[in-house]
Amino acid sequence: MNKVFIFLLSIFLFLLSSSVFIVKEGERGIILQFGKVLRNNNQKTVVYNPGLHFKLPFLETVKMLDVRIHTMENQEDRFVTKEKKDLIIDSYIKWRINDFSRYYLATSGGDVFQAEVLLKRKFNDRLRSKIGRLNVKEIVTDSRGKLTAEVLNDLNKGTINLRKTSLINVNSMNALGIQIVDVRIKQINLPIEVSDAIYNRMRAEREAVARSQRSQGQETAEKIRAEADYKVSIILAQAQKKALIIKGEGEATVTKLFAKNFSKEPDFYFFMRGLHAYENSFKNNDNIMLINSNSHFLKYLNKIIELKN
Repeated sequence: MNKVFIFLLSIFLFLLSSSVFIVKEGERGIILQFGKVLRNNNQKTVVYNPGLHFKLPFLETVKMLDVRIHTMENQEDRFVTKEKKDLIIDSYIKWRINDFSRYYLATSGGDVFQAEVLLKRKFNDRLRSKIGRLNVKEIVTDSRGKLTAEVLNDLNKGTINLRKTSLINVNSMNALGIQIVDVRIKQINLPIEVSDAIYNRMRAEREAVARSQRSQGQETAEKIRAEADYKVSIILAQAQKKALIIKGEGEATVTKLFAKNFSKEPDFYFFMRGLHAYENSFKNNDNIMLINSNSHFLKYLNKIIELKN
């Protein structure tokens, strides 16, 4: 009896564990019945929110899908602009699931990698089409925000839908059960071969401008230096002229004063001249003068000698 009870209890616990499932926060669960997504009476996918839920054991299986926002980092890729110039663009996309049934079927059972492969393909097609209509200046300036907004809108809504009876545009990401939250271009670069050529040309242009400015500066400096030297020459000549005039006027005044004063005392005048003559003649002790002692030049010296004797 106990063995039967234990057996039945084990079966019951096994069936209970097979019918109970827990959906974690940040996830949603969908039920697969015989490999098909379970729908309600309104043909809408049955989605289970976080919590404890039940299912039919063995007949139904649960697939957990991550409903958080995913970030897909795109590798740098080459795009061609309107002017047929290449650009290397680095971008990223933020996306999330908005239709669990479509997402599950389109991505081979909810494979995130498969979803991002499809997403990247459509994103590159949209971005390549948009960039092909713009020039480089428009892409790197204010049109950059407009560009990403248009790509985001095209991915969510798709291009023109030729199937008028379809409620979902087959060209949009909604057809894959995905909603694009944000599209951003992180960096725009030129290819290495193009950027090197541009940098070399810019360097050559800057060096040419620098040489031109240095040449103009040297020319201006020479002009300023020549003008300064010319002004200095003129100022020195004028100063020398003025100095000579002042000196001449001074000497003339001195001569007049001497003439006026010495005319009153001629003997004193001749005496002073004699002293100046002696001073100039006997400055150097090495000089030898041969002169008659009765010479008029020694007149005052002879008088001094007589007074001493």
